[in-house]
Amino acid sequence: MAKADEYKMFQGCVIGNRIPFIEASARKVFDKLGINTSDAAFACCPDPVGFNGTDHESWLAMAARNLTLAEQEDKNIISLCNGCFQTLKLVNEELKHDDHEREKVNNVLKTIGREFKGSIDVKHFVEVLHGYTDKIKELVTKDLSGLKVACHTGCHYNRPSEKVQTDDPMNPVKLREIVAASGAVPVDYAEEVLCCGTGTGNTEEEPAMQILSNKLTSAMNAGAEAMIVNCPACYQQFDNNQKKAEKINDSTFGLPVLYVTELLALAFGEDPKDLGLNFHRTRLKALLEKLGFE
Repeated sequence: MAKADEYKMFQGCVIGNRIPFIEASARKVFDKLGINTSDAAFACCPDPVGFNGTDHESWLAMAARNLTLAEQEDKNIISLCNGCFQTLKLVNEELKHDDHEREKVNNVLKTIGREFKGSIDVKHFVEVLHGYTDKIKELVTKDLSGLKVACHTGCHYNRPSEKVQTDDPMNPVKLREIVAASGAVPVDYAEEVLCCGTGTGNTEEEPAMQILSNKLTSAMNAGAEAMIVNCPACYQQFDNNQKKAEKINDSTFGLPVLYVTELLALAFGEDPKDLGLNFHRTRLKALLEKLGFE
């Protein structure tokens, strides 16, 4: 059985290629908490929606190949990405319990000298961090008690709930409890469990921006000074597209967006420059000044 505190890190394509500063914050936080990670020659997860809907068997085989890389070192996978987590979790569970699909996939994997055994687990990083809330509180050196934030877990984090079983899909609490452990204050807002609009934006931009506008408006009306996320697709939607969302209802947002690992790193006293926060599209200058970092 793989050790509970040792993981193969699966950062995914988006984080590694487009927003690597999120990986930097995760590594700093994991190191502080004593969560041991190592890398593997992972490929794309692949995508849990488009790819799976087009070619389920190839989706299974590609994900299974990634899973075997962790299996060969007897280490569970920790995913920094909601989509990657959903793919790897669902494939792992399907192949563990479906003999027919497992046989088909292993016939494909045999061509590259690999075999899926079903010997490891796949964890979302929020699941793992939630088990360290007491240690998070101990490591906090920066007072964030005056900071009100809106939490957004994203769709793939806890759905389909009967399979991924990370949290309550209609009332997710783990991200909120991690945020509270950092000292920041999660606010209640009506749109919290709704989608950020990324999926819609792949086909229709205007309704996607309306969804985003609704989310931002709801969060800011509740007093949020920042949005806290745990998904790279959601992060990019919130951070990159606020200007587009402003045009929908003639609004002004400018709501800073932080990955939860960035929030924790700040709470642990890390320098914002070392975290690459200057690469965020929605500027954090006023927020960081308020927190005493600049």
